[in-house]
Amino acid sequence: MLKRALSTYSLLLFAAAIGIISAPTVAVAQTAATPPSVAPDTSRPPDTSRPDSPRADSARPWMNPSLSPDERADLVLKQLTLDEKIALLHGNGMARSPRWTMPLTDLVNGGAGYVEGVPRLGIPGLVISDAAYGVRDSGANGRYSTALPSSLGAASSWDPESACEYGAVIGSELRAQGFNMTLGGGVDLAREPRNGRTFEYAGEDPLLAGTIVGNLMKCEQAQHVVGDIKHYAINDQETGRNFVNAVISKRGMQESDLLAFHIAISIANPAAVMCSYNRVNSDYACENSYLLRDVLKNDWGFKGFVLSDWGGTHSTEKASSAGLDQEQPMARYFGPKLREAVDAGRVPLSEIDDHARRVLYGEFLSGIVDDPPKKGVVDVEKGLEVAQHVEENSIVLLKNRQSVLPIVPARVHSIAFIGGHADVGMISGGGSAQVDPPGGNAIMPPGKGATSWQQHIWFPTSPLQALRAKLPNTKIEFDPGTDSDSAAKLARNSDLAIVFAWQWESEGMDLPNLALPDNQDALIEQVAAANPHTIVVLESGTAVTMPWIDKVAGVVEAWYAGSSGHKALANVLVGEVNPSGKLAITFPKSEQDLPHLVIPPAPPRLRGQGSAPVNADAPPSNYAVQYDEGAEVGYKWYQSEHKTPLFPFGFGLSYTTFAYSALSVDSSAKTARFTVRNTGTRAGTEIAEVYATLPRGSDESFQRLAGFARIALAPGKSQTVTVSIDPRVLQTYDETAAHWNLAPGSYQILVGPSSGNTPLTGSLLIH
Repeated sequence: MLKRALSTYSLLLFAAAIGIISAPTVAVAQTAATPPSVAPDTSRPPDTSRPDSPRADSARPWMNPSLSPDERADLVLKQLTLDEKIALLHGNGMARSPRWTMPLTDLVNGGAGYVEGVPRLGIPGLVISDAAYGVRDSGANGRYSTALPSSLGAASSWDPESACEYGAVIGSELRAQGFNMTLGGGVDLAREPRNGRTFEYAGEDPLLAGTIVGNLMKCEQAQHVVGDIKHYAINDQETGRNFVNAVISKRGMQESDLLAFHIAISIANPAAVMCSYNRVNSDYACENSYLLRDVLKNDWGFKGFVLSDWGGTHSTEKASSAGLDQEQPMARYFGPKLREAVDAGRVPLSEIDDHARRVLYGEFLSGIVDDPPKKGVVDVEKGLEVAQHVEENSIVLLKNRQSVLPIVPARVHSIAFIGGHADVGMISGGGSAQVDPPGGNAIMPPGKGATSWQQHIWFPTSPLQALRAKLPNTKIEFDPGTDSDSAAKLARNSDLAIVFAWQWESEGMDLPNLALPDNQDALIEQVAAANPHTIVVLESGTAVTMPWIDKVAGVVEAWYAGSSGHKALANVLVGEVNPSGKLAITFPKSEQDLPHLVIPPAPPRLRGQGSAPVNADAPPSNYAVQYDEGAEVGYKWYQSEHKTPLFPFGFGLSYTTFAYSALSVDSSAKTARFTVRNTGTRAGTEIAEVYATLPRGSDESFQRLAGFARIALAPGKSQTVTVSIDPRVLQTYDETAAHWNLAPGSYQILVGPSSGNTPLTGSLLIH
């Protein structure tokens, strides 16, 4: 075919001409989990007849795996023509997107993008897929992928090991489908809980979010896929996402979102970082030299490549100079225009070399050159097992009056199951994170449930069937909840009522508020009035308000529960699994307590921007959000403002009880040592949280999460644990000097089960 004979650059000129291109039981927070190893397939020798076959010889010294990724990248770079370098710096379209199509788009494998490699040198192309909580578009491509619990759910496990398992499943399933690069790893903080992508991120604290996402991506990249951390940075709302200007002080962003990114990157060592759509202090994130050059590459020493979010590139020379390495998914700015700028001397060749070297470094670092993916059968059972384990660790028990849970069959002979389509499934999150459920949308007739953008999708994970399997002698009846009188009648005639309430979120839109939609609050009120033994199971992507909280006996937060969510939930409800999850995000009493009462609406002429997957070029706009709260994100805001939330960050109940004692702080080692005892009658796992406050005289009045540990204890047993206090979270950022300071003085150390309950206190002395 003609397009196979053309060079990449010729293809771009051709595309432009025809208009295709538009203008020990204790896991400490800062500890990285050990990823499962992936060995290259050595069952047969490499096919050296193929030009892209990995082979180390005198002609291809960069194929020697004993060399460092830096050395190998440098060796390849010397062999590249300018056209080959530029080919590494842009995408070639996106599957099933008529607007984003180029001559090589058919090589995208049904995924999000394709970057041409250098076949003559054995450098593979990048075959890219969205994969926030599972591989996207598997159904549309005739494949299968596991849906893990949402990222916010996984963060609520406070478990780096579970996060590692999570990433390893996604990485292995990407490879089985023929992909070698992931677009996951969302780490932006939940500064704005109404953000439609909150479920894709890991909560409101930089240490927790960075630790969980860092371990997830470390173990995903260990499967030999190019790892990604995103969306860099301050990507905190979807309203006007292509032009909103996030205005925030350098100290504010350094001590919040950027700290989370830094921790995640330091653990994962990802090959790639994706810059976000929004502007930060007036400059688009993908051409923001402060974010990309000054902080990411210079201060943090990031050696991989920066790619734009899809359609997030806005210039050639400015973006290149600022530190953007790769435009996605097309070549509007980093194709012919970039070559033209080089030829004209407006972009130095040294910049091109730096961009290309970083892409090559990322390929060698991730292992995709030595061990390219081979399409195969997804390990379905392994995925389901991990999804269930992660969800069991992530479920948070928020209320349990008079021990209404776990369900005791001897006392509960009939249960009313109400609402939420709980007879057939559990809801998932939308947008580019959406995973296709096997068989399609569970609430649609067979064959009619294909997923589409911003459609509410239920997985075929029936809580009703799962609980019936656990309680075969208990009468469990379902009512859809569409008629509250009917639901209340069933509840009144049952020993126990369980209402399944959902809150759906998606990329491309924000929530109008944190209330449950579709009149679910009124349904819960009426059911609770009919039966005081009412439990609410929440399937949500962020915090929710609960005007009915005093009227129900129990509340269980299940998040978006993934492919085995029904089994995990049933195990928790009957007590086979003791809940151990704790909130990674504060639940406020109302929106009146948030730093911003509303998300400012975009100007009328721009209202459509942000409502689609990616919009056309964003027109100039003064639309901005002032993040005056700075580093006071989540629980830090509530503490500073002396506001009591509905449920604080780090909160979660258990079917047993724990007691804390004997705190000692080692100032030289920067550790906190204390004892936790299981004072109840069931085995359980406690998440012990260590907080710190700055010395007197500082300008803040909130705690900072400084470390944590998961501690599994049998009834009556105790364990003394030592938790490292991460010095990064104790520091403050000096904007004038562009420097981090660890102030001398006495730092108060607080230890307990949540940010709102820290019974142990001690002092850490910094000289």
